Amino acid sequence: MENLNRVASSEQGCVENRFEEIIGDSPALESVLAEVERVAPTDSTVLVLGETGTGKELIARAIHNISPRCGHPFIKLNCAAIPFDLLESELFGHEKGAFTGAFAQKIGRFEMADTGTLFLDEIGDIPLALQPKLLRVLQEQEFERLGSGRTHRINVRLVAATHSDLAEMVKRNEFRSDLYYRLNVFPVVLPPLRERRQDIPQLVSHFVGLFGRRVGKQIKHIPKETLDAFTSYSWPGNVRELQNLIERSVILSNNGVLPNPLPKFDRNGNSNSLSKSDNNPATVTPSQGTFDGSARALILRALQAAGWIIGGPSGAASRLGLKRTTLIAKMKKLGISRPGHEHAIDRLNENRESEQWWQPTVE
Repeated sequence: MENLNRVASSEQGCVENRFEEIIGDSPALESVLAEVERVAPTDSTVLVLGETGTGKELIARAIHNISPRCGHPFIKLNCAAIPFDLLESELFGHEKGAFTGAFAQKIGRFEMADTGTLFLDEIGDIPLALQPKLLRVLQEQEFERLGSGRTHRINVRLVAATHSDLAEMVKRNEFRSDLYYRLNVFPVVLPPLRERRQDIPQLVSHFVGLFGRRVGKQIKHIPKETLDAFTSYSWPGNVRELQNLIERSVILSNNGVLPNPLPKFDRNGNSNSLSKSDNNPATVTPSQGTFDGSARALILRALQAAGWIIGGPSGAASRLGLKRTTLIAKMKKLGISRPGHEHAIDRLNENRESEQWWQPTVE
């Protein structure tokens, strides 16, 4: 009876946490969650596709939580984070003495995930030499540890994820076609944050509460201008970038007001220069063109915001997180001069001693 109660409690927890930490109700996200609900009850392999920072692990966990395997192990492995020569051992385990340094038996991730779900992130980083063994365990549900001839049978559901274009990798012979077809049974494509902008206010509120509790600050007000800037920004790093930005904003907050570290946007989506009273760091938007162009615009905004003061705690270098000398070198490279001092950077490069024109504005 105690075991039955434990199972019932576990299943109840699965139902309650099925979409844990997935925030939003935009049509793009709701479409993804509908696909998750459709495939989760099966044992089919799922391939989660999407840009970096879109929440692929959360989707994998949601698939596990809705499935009959909830209450059993959910094991994850980032294939890109493990050196190639150790990845086989991480996946399949090894016996003592299987190779130099194998001082004890090791259980691999497939064996750890038996009866549950294994989530392999960045599946495109698995080396070609290892792909046939992965294909075999997916098809036959059996494998051998390194250094062992004994075959282990398992019952594992695989969810894989990648931000790479596996089909293109197959064309370039960088990924096995048979493994690709075996993984691509049920693809789930996650939208980037820029395609689900209506979810941004909910995400901001969630992260503000999360980091407020973590750092011991209570955010009582999020200005409309700040929220509008968040909604307008393109978020190339997606939800992960938003999360990190909110954490920084909460740390920098004063008097319970969330500051805005993004530039202000005009109606055309272009960033306006920061005012001198704006103490927030500047951020580049993709609409500003090339990398050099974006860097130049970023430096100019920081200089304008600092009143062309380079050094000191409120200077442009501090705002950009750079050393004073590094910022001066970048200004020389990008041809940035204070208005009325167009040739000063050239003089500075010829003689490092001749920085007199900067002195009146350096704190």
